[in-house]
Amino acid sequence: MIYVLSQGCAANFGDGEKIARILSQRHRVSFSYPDLAQINSSSELEQQPEAFFLNVCTVKGNAGALKLLNKVHSDFPEAPIYITGCAPKDFKDAALQAVPAVKFSSLKELENHMAEAGATTLRESPFVGIVNIEEGCLDACAFCSTHLVKGRLHSFNEDFIVEQVNRLVSDGCAEIQLTGQDCACYGFDTGTNLAELVQKILVKVPGKYKIRLGMGNPRHVLQYSEALLDCFSDDRIYKFIHLPVQSGSDNVLKAMGRRHSVDDYRVLAQAFCERFDKFTLSTDLIVGFPGESETDYLETEALVRETRPSVCNITRYVARPGTPAYSMPQAVADSIKHERSARLAEVFQQVALENNQKWIGCEETVVTEKTGYRAKTTIARNAAYRPVAIAGTIPPGTELQVKITGAEPFALLAEPI
Repeated sequence: MIYVLSQGCAANFGDGEKIARILSQRHRVSFSYPDLAQINSSSELEQQPEAFFLNVCTVKGNAGALKLLNKVHSDFPEAPIYITGCAPKDFKDAALQAVPAVKFSSLKELENHMAEAGATTLRESPFVGIVNIEEGCLDACAFCSTHLVKGRLHSFNEDFIVEQVNRLVSDGCAEIQLTGQDCACYGFDTGTNLAELVQKILVKVPGKYKIRLGMGNPRHVLQYSEALLDCFSDDRIYKFIHLPVQSGSDNVLKAMGRRHSVDDYRVLAQAFCERFDKFTLSTDLIVGFPGESETDYLETEALVRETRPSVCNITRYVARPGTPAYSMPQAVADSIKHERSARLAEVFQQVALENNQKWIGCEETVVTEKTGYRAKTTIARNAAYRPVAIAGTIPPGTELQVKITGAEPFALLAEPI
């Protein structure tokens, strides 16, 4: 058995599924971490790990990826370990120091040896299909190490993407995730854009499914925002958009090398939320970037209160070797980073709770996704991709009518009707 373990964003999980399909031509593959006790007590050779492929994410630093590597090596010291995913040089050096026998590979290297298997059923979830529409980006943000690994934008062929979606829907997927490092610049290298791709999918792929669009930088979305807004009028598109602003201060955005302004994000947030009722706005924010003053931070707080995102990924800045920000002066003390991230989380959670409370009393159709974190609960998704917690154990992929009875910052609470 070969174990493919992915971390990070949907794009990385999509690559992990491709890696698994390639390996499945010659091996049995699992996406789950092996049960050490069960393997030790089993005499079946097929249960023993042949190898591990760790499809890592280092966007927020090396700690999470190194923790997974050390755990695998500790639990299964004889098993070969291959690392794929976002692995910049500083992580590779740290990984080799921790486990000298570790090897590095990539999706492209595996594809050069074997073509991806035709079957679409080998996925982490039988009801969610991940389709990578592009790789790389058109930016070089001062804090980001991902572009050092993924490189410049490469958009995948439109017809190939449409065919992938068609196969996944035919194979029973109720949710299609279009993903990449920056979905918003899809097609800028081939003469098209994300809105045109989405419309092509909607026209050419019939069926009962919903599409979730992946992260897109605001400056790119602005170039075709009206066309993208029109796409959301189709019920097969989740009323959800992920626009990472990263800071509420134009001074900090300039230092970060972000090529949008706070107002660019503000305009888009207003456009989507005004046109569609109970729309889900998601964003990313970094606190403690070099030179960030208290005034800069307070502008970020104010932007959260003004634009009212329902999903917010808050990250404390981590200096990554090889990036322009690594040697920037005016470093912010770790104690201030922790304080600001805690304050911002409190502001965001209050906003998210108030947003979710507006759903109380609504009756709607949801589709179950997975077992809830609380015992004997199930998580579903509504039309705005909000997580909906329902009491009981309900199989994934089940469509049902519910009434929203309560709200928390990170989920709606519901009862079946």
